[in-house]
Amino acid sequence: MGTVILGTGSCLPKKVVTNSDLEKVVETNDEWIRSRTGIHARRIGSGDEYTYKLSAWAAQKALDMAGVTADELDLIVVGTISSHMLMPSSACFVQKEIGAHKAFAYDLNAACSGFLYSLDLADKYIQADHNKKILVIGAETLSTRVNWQDRNTCILFGDGAGAAVVGYDERKRGFLGADLYSDGGLWNLLYMHSPQSLNKDLMVPDNDGAHIVMEGREVFKHAVRAMSDAVRGLLERMDLGMEDIQLVIPHQANIRILNKLKERLELPDEKVFINVTEYGNTSAASIPIALDEANRQGRIKKDDYLLLCSFGGGFTWGAGLIKW
Repeated sequence: MGTVILGTGSCLPKKVVTNSDLEKVVETNDEWIRSRTGIHARRIGSGDEYTYKLSAWAAQKALDMAGVTADELDLIVVGTISSHMLMPSSACFVQKEIGAHKAFAYDLNAACSGFLYSLDLADKYIQADHNKKILVIGAETLSTRVNWQDRNTCILFGDGAGAAVVGYDERKRGFLGADLYSDGGLWNLLYMHSPQSLNKDLMVPDNDGAHIVMEGREVFKHAVRAMSDAVRGLLERMDLGMEDIQLVIPHQANIRILNKLKERLELPDEKVFINVTEYGNTSAASIPIALDEANRQGRIKKDDYLLLCSFGGGFTWGAGLIKW
C-alpha cells in the first residue's frame, strides 16, 4: 500500500539547438561534443517558455493522464535551480497557471536530484494523509544559467520540464522508498552563484555571475560512485537484486557517466532508459522527462520494479524504487 504515480507529463521547448549550431557560439565542434558527452542536440527555451510555463504544460499532461483536475491537488512541489524568479516560487506560478486554487506550493532546490527529493517528500505527505493528491515537477531553463563562453558547460545543458501526479493506492505497489544523501563539503566542484549582493558588506568574492561552474572530471568520479553505491544500498535494504529491476531511469548527465554506471551495476542496455543524446542534461527535469517518455512508450508495465537514481550539485544524490 503506497504512493502511486497516477499520471506523467513532460514539455520541451520547440527550439532545437544542435552541436553544429553551438559551433557558431563557442569554440567547439560536433565530434568534440559527441565524443565527450554523447549529446547530439538540446532544447532551448524561447518566447514565453519560462520554467514555470514549461512546468504548467507538463503538469496539465500529467493531470489529463491521471484523470485528476487541478482543483483536486493539495500540494505542488517544483524541483528546480532555475526558477523564473527568486520570489515567488515557480510552484506558485504553476498553481496560478493551472488553476490549482486549493493547493499550497513551493520549490525545492536539490539541483539534479530535485525531482527524486520531491517525490520522496510527496510520499511522506501521502503516507500521513491518504486523501492527498500531489503534483511533483522537475523543471529547468538552464539556458539562462550557463556561461555561453564556457564550452565545458554550455554544451551540456538543456531546458525542459517533467511532471507526475501522485496519490494513494491500497494495493501493494507504488513508491517503495528512497535513500537520499548530500555532502555540502564538496559544493565547490559544482555550483552556481546567486546575483551579486546589493549590500557591499556581504558581497561574495570571485562571484563572476549567476551561472553554472563545474569541475567536470571530479564530478564524474563522485557521480558514478555515489549513484552506484546508492543503488546497491537501496536494493540491499529492499532485499532485491539488479535482476529484479525491469527498468532504470538515471539522471541524464552525460553518456560517459551513464555508461560507467551501467558498467559498475552490470546493467544491460535494454534495462537503462537514455535520452540525453537528444535533450542534454536538464538537471531536475531529466528524470521526470525520461519517466514520462518511458511510460508513454510502454516501457513500464504493471508490477515492474522501476529504479530512479540521481546526482547533482550540493552534492546531492540518491536512489528511489517504485513498483509500478
